[in-house]
Amino acid sequence: MNIIKFISQNNVKSLDRYIFYIILTKEKGVIRIKAVIMAGGKGTRLRPLTCGIPKPMVPILNKPVMEYSINLLKKYEISDIAVTMAYLPTVITDYFADGYKWGVHLNYFNEEIPLGTGGSVKNAEDFLDDTFIVISGDALTDLDIKQAVKYHKMKKSKATLVLKKEPVPIEYGVVITDESGRIIRFLEKPSWGEVFSDTINTGIYILEPEVLNYYKKGDNFDFSKDLFPRLLKDNVPIFGYVTEDYWCDIGDVHSYKQTQFDILEGKVNLELDSIEIKKGIWIGEGSTVSSEVEIIPPVYIGKNCIIKNTKKIDAFTIIGNNCKIGKDTSLKRSILWKNTVIEDDAHCSGTTVCSNVVIKKGVNLYEDSVIGEGTVLSAGVIVKPDIKIWPHKKIEENTVINQNLVWGTKASKTIFGYRDISGDINIDITPEFASRLGASFASMMEEDSTIIVSSDDAKGSYLIKNSLISGVLSTGTGVVNISNTVIPMNRFAVRYYKANGGIHLRSDHTNINKIYIELVAKNGANIDRKIEREIEHLLNREDFERCNADKIKNVVNIDHFSSLYVKSGIDLLKNISKIKRENPKILIASKTENILRFTSDFLENIGCEVQFDRSMNQYKTMNEYLSWLAKKLHRQNIDFAVVVHENGENFILIDNKGRIIENEKYMAFVSLMTIKNDLKQKLVLPYIVPNKIENIAKSHNVEVILSKSNPSSMMNTMLSHENAQDNALFQYILNYHPIWGIGMIIDYLVGNGLKLSDLVDELPNFYFIKNEIACDWKHKGSVIREIIEENKGKNIELFEGVKILDDKGWALILPDSERPVFNIYTEGYSQEYAEELSLFFSDKVERLLKNQRE
Repeated sequence: MNIIKFISQNNVKSLDRYIFYIILTKEKGVIRIKAVIMAGGKGTRLRPLTCGIPKPMVPILNKPVMEYSINLLKKYEISDIAVTMAYLPTVITDYFADGYKWGVHLNYFNEEIPLGTGGSVKNAEDFLDDTFIVISGDALTDLDIKQAVKYHKMKKSKATLVLKKEPVPIEYGVVITDESGRIIRFLEKPSWGEVFSDTINTGIYILEPEVLNYYKKGDNFDFSKDLFPRLLKDNVPIFGYVTEDYWCDIGDVHSYKQTQFDILEGKVNLELDSIEIKKGIWIGEGSTVSSEVEIIPPVYIGKNCIIKNTKKIDAFTIIGNNCKIGKDTSLKRSILWKNTVIEDDAHCSGTTVCSNVVIKKGVNLYEDSVIGEGTVLSAGVIVKPDIKIWPHKKIEENTVINQNLVWGTKASKTIFGYRDISGDINIDITPEFASRLGASFASMMEEDSTIIVSSDDAKGSYLIKNSLISGVLSTGTGVVNISNTVIPMNRFAVRYYKANGGIHLRSDHTNINKIYIELVAKNGANIDRKIEREIEHLLNREDFERCNADKIKNVVNIDHFSSLYVKSGIDLLKNISKIKRENPKILIASKTENILRFTSDFLENIGCEVQFDRSMNQYKTMNEYLSWLAKKLHRQNIDFAVVVHENGENFILIDNKGRIIENEKYMAFVSLMTIKNDLKQKLVLPYIVPNKIENIAKSHNVEVILSKSNPSSMMNTMLSHENAQDNALFQYILNYHPIWGIGMIIDYLVGNGLKLSDLVDELPNFYFIKNEIACDWKHKGSVIREIIEENKGKNIELFEGVKILDDKGWALILPDSERPVFNIYTEGYSQEYAEELSLFFSDKVERLLKNQRE
C-alpha cells in the first residue's frame, strides 16, 4: 500500500506510527484473523451507571470493560479490530482513539440507524476479508481465543458460537448441539419449560465472511434470531465451542458488581494494573492510605487516592482513581468510581457510586443502591437498599431516599409542589410510596379519624388510590372511598361527612402516566405548609403509626356521590325558578368527559340549556383554542361559555361579546361580583394581585386581606373568616368549586337582570405581565439574596418573593415552588412601563444566574 494513502486513510500522523502498524500486521506464526468488537449497547438495565456513557465504557476496576476485550485480542495478537458503535460513539472514540496506546489498530463503524447485532457487523464488511472473531465490548471474558479458532478450523465451520454452561439459562439464548458439537437448535431466552440445555450463547462468534452474504449492507438483522437460524435451515456447518473459561455478560448492576468481585477472587485470568502490596490488596501509584485503616482483602484501590483514618475497608471494595475518603468511614462490598469524595462518618455497604459524587458527613448507603454521576448527598442522607439515583441530583440534609430518583425528579425532603404531589406512576409515584404517604397523613390524625379518599376514573389513579387506602387503614384510620369524582367533590365530602381530611387523585389527560395527589384538611382546603412539612418528616423517617389487625376498619364505599354534590350546589341558589323561566344558554368545554357530565347535570337541573364543545384537543395551545372559541361565541346566541380545567377546579369564562375572563381578570371579576353582592366586610386576594383590583375594594370601603398566592394559603385564608361573614365562602366557591361557582354567577346575573358582559364592562384596565426565567434549583436562594442586597434602601416587600415598588408600578421576583424557574410579575401605570419593568428585572435575574454559573 502507498504510505501516504495508508496514513491518510487511517489518520496516522507520523511515519513512526506507520512503521508500528507494519509490525502489527507482520506474520508471526500465530492466528492471523481480524476482530469485531460490538460496542453499540446503551445498557438500559445498568442505568444510572450508563446515563452518560455507553455500556462498553462502564468501568471494571477503573478501566472500561471494552478495554479488557481489546487487551484480550492483543494477547492473542489480533491487532486489526473493527469497532461497531451506535450510542454515544464519541465517548468511545475519544478514549481509545486509533488504538495505538494499546498496540492495536482500531477502525470505527457507526450506525446511523439501529442495524441489530448482525447488521452492525455487516456494516463493516469491507474490512472483513477473512476469518474474523466477533466479541462484545460490554462482556468480560478470558477466553482462550487460540483454542476456539483452532476448533473452528478443525470443524471446517462457517460459524462457530462460543458457548458457556449456565445454571440458570433463561435470561440468555440457549443453544443445543449434537455429539459432534454441531448446532441443531436455538432457543432465544426460553421459559423454564423450553430449557433443553444449559449451554448458552455468549455472543462471541468466529465467522467466515461469506455467512454475511445472506443480507445486504444496511439491513437490520440479528445473529441469533435471524442469521444463524437461516444457516441452520440451509444446512451450513455451524458449531458450538463450549468454553470453561470465564465469561460474564454485564447486563445489570448485580452482574456488574459480581464481575469485579470475581476478578478480585482470582476467577478471571488477567493482570491488574495496581501493585499487590499484600495478598489480595492492590493499591495504585500515588495513593496514600493511613496506617490505622483496617483493610480486609480483597480490596482494590486506584491511583492518587487519599484515605484518612477510615474505620474499615472491608472485603470486595473497589475504589477508583483520585478518590478521597474521610475519617471514621466504613466501606464494604462497594464500588466507587473516580473522583469520589466521602466525608467523615459515612457508611457504604454494597453500593455503587459513579464518578464525581460528593458524599457528606454521616451519609448511609445500603445494599444495591446506585448513586449517579455528579450527585451530592448532603449530611445525614440515608439511601435505602435497591434505590437508584440518577446523575446530578442534590439531596438535602437528613433526607431518607425510599424511591428511585430519575431524570426530572427533584431530590429533597420536600415532596409537595405548588398545590399537590405529582410525578410519573411507578417511577415517582409508586404503590409503595403511596402506601407510606397514606400512612404518614393518617398518622397525624386523632384516634378514630376518617379520611375521604377519592379519584377520577383513570386506571393509574385507581392503582395508586388502592395503595393509599392500604396505608391509611394500616394506622387504624377509617376510609370513605368515593370513585369517579373531581377535587371539589372531595372538599365537599370532607365537610359533609365531617371527616378529618381528604386525599384526591387524578391523572393527567395528556400524559396518563402522570399522577396528581392533593391532600385536604378538615375544613375542605388544601393542607397548609406546616402540615406538609410534618407529613414529609413522617414520610422520610417512616415514623408512622401502625395498628393491630383488630383495629383495621372496613372501607365505606360511596356510589353516585356526584348526585349529592349537584343537589347541595342547587340549594345554594336563590333564583332557581327565574333561571328555569329564562333558560340561559351556556356552552361548556373541558378535556375531561366526567367534568362535562358533572357540569351539564348541574346546569340542566337549574334550568339551563347546555351546549358542549369537545374540540379543545385539536388545538396546540390553550390560547389558540380560547381565541377560536371566543370568535365562535361572539357569532352565536349563547349567554357565556365556561372552559373547565381537567383538575375540575380552575375555569375560564368567555362572555357573550367574546371576551376572555381568566387569571388576573377573573380575580377582578370575582372581587367586583363579591362587592356587588353586598358582601362587603373583607376581600381575600393573592399577593400577586394587580393594584387596580385592590382599588376596586378600597373604593367600596372593603378591607383587603392579602394571602400568599398558592391555593392552600388562599383557601385557608378565605375559610378562616367563614363563620364571621358570607363573602369568604362566596369567594371560596367562585375560586375552587367551578360547578357551583357557575351556578352562583348565573344566579346573580339572572337575579339582577344582567348579562355577563355587563359586569365585564365594569372591570378596570390594568397592565400586568408575567414572565419566566429558567434557573437551576441551587441558584434560587442566592439570586433572591442578591436582589435584596441590590435593592437595600428602596421600597421593597418580602411577604412572598421580593417585591420592588415605585410610584409608577412594581415588580415581584418569585421562585417557583415546583419548577426550576423564576416567576417575574410586573404591573405598570401603562403597558409600556409594565413591559419596561419586566424586561429590566428579567435581565437582572439572568445576569445574576450567569454570575452564579461562572
